[in-house]
Amino acid sequence: MAHRIIISGGGTGGHIFPAIAIANALKNIAPDTEILFVGANGKMEMERVPAAGYEIIGLDIAGINRQSPLKNIGLPFKMIKSLWKARRVLKEFKAEAAIGVGGYASGPLLMMANMMGLPTIIQEQNSYAGVTNKKLGAKARKICVAYEGMDRFFPSERVLLTGNPIRKSSVSIEGKREEAMHAFGLDASKPTLLVTGGSLGALTLNDSIKAGIPALVAAGVQVIWQCGSYYYEKLQAEFGEQLPDSIKLMPFLERMDYAYAAADVIVARAGAGTISELCVIAKPVVLVPSPNVADDHQTKNANALVVKGAALMVRDVEAREGLVPAVLELFQDTEKQADLREQIGKLALPDADVVIAQEVLNLIK
Repeated sequence: MAHRIIISGGGTGGHIFPAIAIANALKNIAPDTEILFVGANGKMEMERVPAAGYEIIGLDIAGINRQSPLKNIGLPFKMIKSLWKARRVLKEFKAEAAIGVGGYASGPLLMMANMMGLPTIIQEQNSYAGVTNKKLGAKARKICVAYEGMDRFFPSERVLLTGNPIRKSSVSIEGKREEAMHAFGLDASKPTLLVTGGSLGALTLNDSIKAGIPALVAAGVQVIWQCGSYYYEKLQAEFGEQLPDSIKLMPFLERMDYAYAAADVIVARAGAGTISELCVIAKPVVLVPSPNVADDHQTKNANALVVKGAALMVRDVEAREGLVPAVLELFQDTEKQADLREQIGKLALPDADVVIAQEVLNLIK
């Protein structure tokens, strides 16, 4: 008999990519499994999930607006409406289990699944659990985590260290360095830095690299600089024809595998999905956590690596002056690079999607 499973959540690529990876793994293990996604109307999952070949239903749910408290007046009504819709969806789809990956929609969907006595599974991506997941975790059958020590948030007997599901195509870098260098128009004999602020880009990283270009060029370091589509045109206009050939500025990276393969050192934000990919590719990393996230969880994610000697960290407020000097110092220290590669590689959990999917199927059985 075909299993029927609902996956809920989204809001960012960091929630959507793992959700789709789990769905794909379920389909690989049990091809007749029927999967339905539940997202938040107006959020990126409503486009990304159908593009990946899955059906999605939207809930009218939103997060707390901290900038404009008046906009929160309607939230209790949205929550009640979303809970009723979640109940209807769970009944009509005849769901046997529900998986929550984080994001607005996973709250009401998993709450209602718990009320109805259905087995629920949480996929907690960060090293610091958010308020909603902590509440949902009290009744979840399994909490799949990416970091050790998560039993401080959840019942220890139900916590399973699986890692975060990652995009396999992004981390498949073996033997691709030469073609990657050719694709970017770079010199394979020169040290290469990859700077990535995620699909939206990161202002701090952009400002830091902009300020550090003379020093990077003087040190002979070439740069793959993914600045984000939001910042690309402004940066292009600022540089005009003045950008050195060794600095490759681009809005986003279609081939993340090429970017990872070409890089000797990587500068990145500390989102959970990014860190999971970085552990698998095992290259020296300097993390600059975003301060604009709930519970400052990116700093906590980064610290989890720093304490193990698996990454370096530069705080966002110090990055404009301190990031490029820290990167250049790392390029000079080949011993430190080797140590970072070894330690971050030990944290790799490349098969999280399969482990989580199998756990879901075991729970249903």
